[in-house]
Amino acid sequence: MLVNFLYTLRRYGVPVSIKELLVLLEAMDANLAFGRVDDFYLLARTCMVKDEQYYDRFDRAFAAYFKEVEKLEDIVDALIPDDWVKAEFLKQLSDEERARVQSVGGLDELIRRFKERLEEQKERHQGGSKWIGTGGTSPFGNSGYHPGGIRVGGESRNRSASKVWERREFRNLDDNVEIGTRNIKVALRKLRAFARTGAATELDLDDTIRSTAANAGLLDIRTVPERHNAVKVLLFFDVGGSMDPYVRVCEELFSACRSQFKHLEYFYFHNFVYERVWRDNRRRYNESTLLMDLLHRYPSDYKVIFIGDASMGPYEIFSRFGSVEQMNEEPGSAWMQRITEYFPKLVWLNPVPESAWQYTQSIGLTRDLVQGRMYPLTLDGLSEAIRYLAK
Repeated sequence: MLVNFLYTLRRYGVPVSIKELLVLLEAMDANLAFGRVDDFYLLARTCMVKDEQYYDRFDRAFAAYFKEVEKLEDIVDALIPDDWVKAEFLKQLSDEERARVQSVGGLDELIRRFKERLEEQKERHQGGSKWIGTGGTSPFGNSGYHPGGIRVGGESRNRSASKVWERREFRNLDDNVEIGTRNIKVALRKLRAFARTGAATELDLDDTIRSTAANAGLLDIRTVPERHNAVKVLLFFDVGGSMDPYVRVCEELFSACRSQFKHLEYFYFHNFVYERVWRDNRRRYNESTLLMDLLHRYPSDYKVIFIGDASMGPYEIFSRFGSVEQMNEEPGSAWMQRITEYFPKLVWLNPVPESAWQYTQSIGLTRDLVQGRMYPLTLDGLSEAIRYLAK
């Protein structure tokens, strides 16, 4: 049975192997889930999904595979007495939900009335307070309201029925959806590398217990430096002109980086990097930083990320005085060569769709200058870039 479940997960894009299936089977042999589909859902997701970005795909695959799960209820009814099932069902309800069921005469009365309506009703019904349908106040149906009803099909709007299935709470984690701050954070986590440096301010419980025992019970408190993400990141953002349509995604990337990395520095440039960059776009002409100073200030173990569309005239890359912002004594290509030689871990994220790169000459030239390490600013592209930086 579960072999087909494995193939369903693969068909929906969830990367699972036989190893995960065997872990699930071992968990079921240990009776970690029995008799409730919800319990099996949580157990299966825990055993078979290795990355939270696949939670939504798992939900869709699970719903597709168990779409006829109601057929299993016939088997359960034959094996388990009704009183047991009803008692177990009522245990799952909160006091408020039990009160709602009692308000319509109790669970037996609710089920009895539901069966009667099914026998009496001969056509689809919408609105009203009696028949099984949509948008009304009958206790049976969907998309309406009744405080203690049974939802039949559809999607609940008021979340007032006793049970709601297929909620799909994780759709915004899927790596195929539009990039956003939450998705970027998930990808950036793979770049983290934790270390303990600085003053010893955090209690080391294990060492304290060990040293206290060795000290004949006399308390001996031991501390260690706080554990933090030791990865250091240097960001360079292209701003203005052709980058204006990508301001939002750049803001999301910047916000995600600031929340993930303690050692983060950022600077701006326009079109291509030259001898000067800046921190404040409003003061770019008055307060800038020499790029050569950055090469002396930050050690080579910084991870460098350029974010830009690389769309400009080729002369802006290879010509002296080619910049539209400043009188650059040296071409931008010379400065990029210095940067790539000093920082071995460098990538360029491009918000332009990868399928369109071939139509802009400067994108190909920039890609060559960064030694092919240009990635599209999508979740897949960001993940590939992070994997390279984390090596």
